[in-house]
Amino acid sequence: MAGTARALGSYSGAAIALHWVIALAIFGQLIGIEYAESLPKGDPALPFLFMMHKSTGLTILGLTLVRVIMRLQRGFLPLPVHMSGWEVALARASHVGFYALLLLMPLTGWIFSVSAERTFDWYGLFAVPPLPLRAFAETAHELHEWGATAFLVLIGLHIAGALKHQFLDRDGLMRRMLPGDGATK
Repeated sequence: MAGTARALGSYSGAAIALHWVIALAIFGQLIGIEYAESLPKGDPALPFLFMMHKSTGLTILGLTLVRVIMRLQRGFLPLPVHMSGWEVALARASHVGFYALLLLMPLTGWIFSVSAERTFDWYGLFAVPPLPLRAFAETAHELHEWGATAFLVLIGLHIAGALKHQFLDRDGLMRRMLPGDGATK
């Protein structure tokens, strides 16, 4: 089934780049915030680490909006015909879940950060404007915390699915998201 991925189409170079840049940023966010939260209060590195976390979150939001527009214009690529109905449903649901979290996480972080009288500068370059949602700051923080756990679950499912396609199904599906695979869609 080596030619299956090419027969099903490939993502564009831009979609592949966005996928991997966003994925690396998410991993950086998860690792970085765990590290920051392990430091004692008052550690001089904390303001920098939180500014980087917030700035990267807003960057992820911008990149995700570009990716969503691309997805709406081009739709989903077809999945292999050998996939059962539940596998297709799980694949589609996990992708929709990723998009929801990629929008929800930066927005809830932004609401919490600037609505609770904690302002920040995007990578130290310019002030992020406040949102008039102060009443939702605590709820936003709780949703943000919940979203991190949901991200870990989806990442685990996504990786498990990719490995299943690569090593059990051997359908070459993973190659669609690798650079240089004749990206088209």
